[in-house]
Amino acid sequence: MARFFSLIFALLISFQSFAHGPTPQKVQESVTINVAPEKAWATIKNWGGVHEWLPGIESTTVEKKGDDIYRKLKFKSGGSVLEKLKMSDDKDMKLRFEIIEGDVPFTDFNGLITVSPGTSPNESIVQWTARFYRLYKLNPPIPDGQDDETALAAVKSIVGPGLENLKKVLETN
Repeated sequence: MARFFSLIFALLISFQSFAHGPTPQKVQESVTINVAPEKAWATIKNWGGVHEWLPGIESTTVEKKGDDIYRKLKFKSGGSVLEKLKMSDDKDMKLRFEIIEGDVPFTDFNGLITVSPGTSPNESIVQWTARFYRLYKLNPPIPDGQDDETALAAVKSIVGPGLENLKKVLETN
Protein backbone atom coordinates (compact mmCIF):
# COMPACT_ATOMS: atom_id res chain seq x y z
CA MET A 1 0.00 0.00 0.00
CA ALA A 2 2.87 2.38 0.78
CA ARG A 3 4.26 1.74 -2.72
CA PHE A 4 0.91 2.63 -4.25
CA PHE A 5 0.77 6.00 -2.43
CA SER A 6 4.40 6.68 -3.31
CA LEU A 7 3.64 6.04 -6.98
CA ILE A 8 0.58 8.30 -6.90
CA PHE A 9 2.57 11.04 -5.15
CA ALA A 10 5.40 10.77 -7.70
CA LEU A 11 2.94 11.03 -10.60
CA LEU A 12 1.27 14.11 -9.10
CA ILE A 13 4.62 15.82 -8.63
CA SER A 14 5.68 15.06 -12.21
CA PHE A 15 2.40 16.42 -13.64
CA GLN A 16 2.76 19.63 -11.64
CA SER A 17 6.12 20.31 -13.26
CA PHE A 18 4.34 20.61 -16.63
CA ALA A 19 1.58 22.90 -15.35
CA HIS A 20 3.58 25.93 -14.31
CA GLY A 21 2.61 28.36 -17.10
CA PRO A 22 4.68 31.41 -17.99
CA THR A 23 7.51 32.73 -15.86
CA PRO A 24 7.26 36.32 -14.60
CA GLN A 25 9.69 38.64 -16.39
CA LYS A 26 11.43 41.76 -15.11
CA VAL A 27 13.32 44.64 -16.68
CA GLN A 28 15.01 47.17 -14.40
CA GLU A 29 17.16 50.02 -15.65
CA SER A 30 18.29 53.35 -14.29
CA VAL A 31 19.89 56.51 -15.55
CA THR A 32 21.70 59.39 -13.85
CA ILE A 33 20.41 62.78 -14.99
CA ASN A 34 22.09 66.11 -14.31
CA VAL A 35 19.03 67.90 -12.92
CA ALA A 36 17.60 68.31 -9.42
CA PRO A 37 15.38 65.40 -8.33
CA GLU A 38 12.38 67.74 -8.08
CA LYS A 39 12.71 68.65 -11.76
CA ALA A 40 12.99 65.00 -12.82
CA TRP A 41 10.01 64.09 -10.64
CA ALA A 42 7.86 66.91 -12.07
CA THR A 43 8.36 65.44 -15.54
CA ILE A 44 7.79 61.82 -14.47
CA LYS A 45 4.61 62.53 -12.49
CA ASN A 46 3.07 64.52 -15.35
CA TRP A 47 0.73 61.63 -16.25
CA GLY A 48 -0.47 63.33 -19.42
CA GLY A 49 2.96 64.40 -20.66
CA VAL A 50 4.76 61.08 -21.19
CA HIS A 51 4.73 61.64 -24.97
CA GLU A 52 7.13 64.55 -24.39
CA TRP A 53 9.95 62.20 -23.41
CA LEU A 54 9.02 58.58 -24.23
CA PRO A 55 10.07 57.79 -27.82
CA GLY A 56 7.47 56.28 -30.11
CA ILE A 57 4.49 57.94 -28.41
CA GLU A 58 2.52 60.28 -30.64
CA SER A 59 -0.01 61.50 -28.07
CA THR A 60 -1.40 60.97 -24.59
CA THR A 61 -5.05 61.28 -23.61
CA VAL A 62 -5.94 61.33 -19.89
CA GLU A 63 -9.33 60.26 -18.58
CA LYS A 64 -10.69 60.01 -15.05
CA LYS A 65 -13.30 57.36 -14.21
CA GLY A 66 -14.45 57.67 -10.62
CA ASP A 67 -11.31 57.66 -8.48
CA ASP A 68 -9.20 56.01 -11.20
CA ILE A 69 -7.01 57.89 -13.67
CA TYR A 70 -6.16 56.37 -17.06
CA ARG A 71 -4.07 57.43 -20.00
CA LYS A 72 -4.23 56.21 -23.56
CA LEU A 73 -0.91 56.28 -25.38
CA LYS A 74 -1.12 56.40 -29.17
CA PHE A 75 1.97 55.00 -30.89
CA LYS A 76 3.59 56.79 -33.83
CA SER A 77 3.74 53.41 -35.57
CA GLY A 78 0.02 52.77 -35.03
CA GLY A 79 -1.77 51.06 -32.17
CA SER A 80 -2.18 52.15 -28.58
CA VAL A 81 -2.17 51.10 -24.93
CA LEU A 82 -4.43 51.98 -22.05
CA GLU A 83 -2.66 52.49 -18.73
CA LYS A 84 -4.02 52.96 -15.22
CA LEU A 85 -2.26 55.09 -12.62
CA LYS A 86 -1.91 52.95 -9.50
CA MET A 87 0.02 55.39 -7.29
CA SER A 88 1.81 58.72 -7.48
CA ASP A 89 3.79 59.56 -4.33
CA ASP A 90 5.28 63.07 -4.22
CA LYS A 91 7.11 62.45 -0.94
CA ASP A 92 9.01 59.36 -2.11
CA MET A 93 8.92 60.36 -5.81
CA LYS A 94 7.41 57.08 -7.01
CA LEU A 95 4.96 56.43 -9.82
CA ARG A 96 3.27 53.04 -10.21
CA PHE A 97 1.10 52.11 -13.19
CA GLU A 98 -0.23 49.14 -15.13
CA ILE A 99 -1.17 48.45 -18.73
CA ILE A 100 -4.83 47.49 -18.91
CA GLU A 101 -4.92 46.66 -22.63
CA GLY A 102 -3.00 47.39 -25.76
CA ASP A 103 -1.12 46.47 -28.88
CA VAL A 104 1.98 45.02 -27.19
CA PRO A 105 3.55 41.53 -27.15
CA PHE A 106 3.32 41.12 -23.36
CA THR A 107 0.63 41.10 -20.68
CA ASP A 108 0.09 41.90 -16.98
CA PHE A 109 2.56 44.79 -17.19
CA ASN A 110 3.22 46.70 -13.96
CA GLY A 111 5.65 49.61 -13.98
CA LEU A 112 7.35 51.55 -11.21
CA ILE A 113 9.40 54.68 -11.87
CA THR A 114 11.32 56.22 -8.99
CA VAL A 115 13.42 59.35 -8.69
CA SER A 116 16.23 59.48 -6.12
CA PRO A 117 18.83 62.12 -5.30
CA GLY A 118 22.23 61.61 -6.88
CA THR A 119 25.60 62.55 -5.41
CA SER A 120 25.03 66.29 -5.85
CA PRO A 121 21.97 68.58 -5.49
CA ASN A 122 21.63 68.79 -9.28
CA GLU A 123 21.76 65.06 -9.94
CA SER A 124 18.92 62.54 -10.07
CA ILE A 125 18.80 58.79 -10.44
CA VAL A 126 15.69 57.63 -12.27
CA GLN A 127 14.93 53.92 -12.08
CA TRP A 128 12.25 52.13 -14.11
CA THR A 129 11.18 48.64 -13.05
CA ALA A 130 8.80 46.67 -15.24
CA ARG A 131 7.24 43.33 -14.33
CA PHE A 132 5.19 41.41 -16.91
CA TYR A 133 4.48 38.09 -18.60
CA ARG A 134 4.73 36.83 -22.14
CA LEU A 135 1.56 37.13 -24.16
CA TYR A 136 0.88 33.38 -24.41
CA LYS A 137 -0.21 32.14 -20.98
CA LEU A 138 -0.37 28.40 -21.66
CA ASN A 139 2.39 25.80 -21.80
CA PRO A 140 4.36 24.98 -24.97
CA PRO A 141 4.17 24.97 -27.86
CA ILE A 142 4.30 28.77 -27.75
CA PRO A 143 3.23 30.65 -30.89
CA ASP A 144 5.85 32.84 -32.60
CA GLY A 145 5.99 36.35 -31.17
CA GLN A 146 4.25 35.42 -27.93
CA ASP A 147 7.27 34.01 -26.06
CA ASP A 148 9.40 35.33 -23.19
CA GLU A 149 12.17 36.57 -25.49
CA THR A 150 9.75 38.66 -27.56
CA ALA A 151 8.17 40.13 -24.43
CA LEU A 152 11.58 40.95 -22.89
CA ALA A 153 12.86 42.55 -26.10
CA ALA A 154 9.72 44.68 -26.41
CA VAL A 155 9.88 45.98 -22.84
CA LYS A 156 13.64 46.62 -23.08
CA SER A 157 13.01 48.61 -26.27
CA ILE A 158 10.71 50.89 -24.26
CA VAL A 159 12.50 51.23 -20.92
CA GLY A 160 16.11 51.79 -22.02
CA PRO A 161 15.43 54.29 -24.82
CA GLY A 162 12.78 55.94 -22.64
CA LEU A 163 15.24 56.65 -19.85
CA GLU A 164 17.92 57.83 -22.26
CA ASN A 165 15.52 60.22 -23.96
CA LEU A 166 14.24 61.45 -20.58
CA LYS A 167 17.85 62.31 -19.73
CA LYS A 168 18.30 64.13 -23.05
CA VAL A 169 15.05 66.10 -22.67
CA LEU A 170 15.69 67.12 -19.05
CA GLU A 171 19.34 68.07 -19.56
CA THR A 172 18.63 70.21 -22.62
CA ASN A 173 15.64 72.11 -21.17
